[in-house]
Amino acid sequence: VCSGEALPGDLVNRFHTSAAHHTIALHNLYGPTEAAVDVTAAPCPPTTTHTPSVPIGTPIWNTQTHILDTHLRPTPIGVPGELYLAGHQLARGYTQRPDLTAERFTANPYGPPGTRMYRTGDLARWRPDGTIDYLGRTDHQIKLRGLRIELGEIEAVLTNHPHIAHAIALIHHDHTHTPRLIAYTIPTPGHTLDPTTLRHHTAQHLPDYMIPTTLIELDTLPTTPNGKLDRTALPTPPTPEA
Repeated sequence: VCSGEALPGDLVNRFHTSAAHHTIALHNLYGPTEAAVDVTAAPCPPTTTHTPSVPIGTPIWNTQTHILDTHLRPTPIGVPGELYLAGHQLARGYTQRPDLTAERFTANPYGPPGTRMYRTGDLARWRPDGTIDYLGRTDHQIKLRGLRIELGEIEAVLTNHPHIAHAIALIHHDHTHTPRLIAYTIPTPGHTLDPTTLRHHTAQHLPDYMIPTTLIELDTLPTTPNGKLDRTALPTPPTPEA
């Protein structure tokens, strides 16, 4: 069982290769503490195709999942939105934090009267097969020149390229305090990445203002001692030429 971190597709294949002589199934689970931990699950068979992200699956028993826009309207298949949870296992709220409880636990317009939803703060989208893709955190949403940008959406488009295993997008302020949209990418084994090709790929799926101005290829992503991504340790982008 994998839970607590996004599961890369290449790790699924590494697992099945190492477990080839054993009868072991792999399952990807997702869920926050506020919903008694795991609320979705997906089996993870080996794949022969490039799979940058593994779906977090479908809701378990007595759980409902909703992917909604900023007006609490359901998003279409493939369109990112915020993931909301409903069901019997939701917590009642945060101890002695009524303000935070009111912010994260909201009335459920898609359930019986009196029921609630939990606002996860996670960005997700529906796949055509009815499973859910986890795309990152909504609190990585930024504004650039007055335009709202979901960094997780940029990362999802980049990792859909067959030669990219991982991607991280962020805003960097250069020496003149000018904000720049930067993307760090890690290629799949045996491939190198051409920035022009990647920009063309990104432009096919995103508007111009969401295309990174600088693409930086890395061998690995820096991590903290507990294995999570350390954004502060990413290398400083080169200064653009005048």
